[in-house]
Amino acid sequence: YRALDPSTLVLDDLPDATGVLLVPDADRPRLLRQLTERTAVIGPARPWTRASASYARASRARSLSCGIRDTEDHLPELVLSADADAFADLRTRALAPLQALPAATARRLEETLRAWLLHQGRRDEVAAALFVHPQTVRYRMSQLRELFPDLPSPQRVLELTLAVGLRGT
Repeated sequence: YRALDPSTLVLDDLPDATGVLLVPDADRPRLLRQLTERTAVIGPARPWTRASASYARASRARSLSCGIRDTEDHLPELVLSADADAFADLRTRALAPLQALPAATARRLEETLRAWLLHQGRRDEVAAALFVHPQTVRYRMSQLRELFPDLPSPQRVLELTLAVGLRGT
C-alpha cells in the first residue's frame, strides 16, 4: 500500500483477512493500476459519511465473483443480484410460457428471444448471431408471439430482457 496517497486510511486487520482502503479523492484508474498485484475490489467513490455504502457494494461484488475489480464496471450484475430470490421469481414468471415446451425447443426459443431483444428485433442481425437463416428467425418469432401475445409491451420487454439477460446463479 506504500504507493498510495499518504492520507489513505488502511484497515488490514479485519477478521476475514480483508483489507479496506479509504482513499481521499482517488484517481480511480490510478488506484486500479496500483492494486494490480493484489486481489482487490474497488467500490464507488462516496463522501466519508457514506463510506459504508461503498464498502457494502465492494463486499457484495467480491462475494459474486473473484473477477470483479471495479464495481462501476459491473452495475447491472450488482443490481440484478441484489435480491436473488426476486430475480429467480421474475425469471420464472417472465419465461413461464416456455415451460410447457420440450426442453430443447424452450432453449432454442429462449436463445432466439435473447438475440431478438439484444438486436432490437432486426431479423438479419438476429439470424447472424444465431447462425440461422432469417426465415428461421421469422418462424421462431411467430412461435414466440403466440406464446407471449404482449411481446410488444414495454413492461414485457423489460421483464424478458432482465430474465434472459443475466442467467440465474
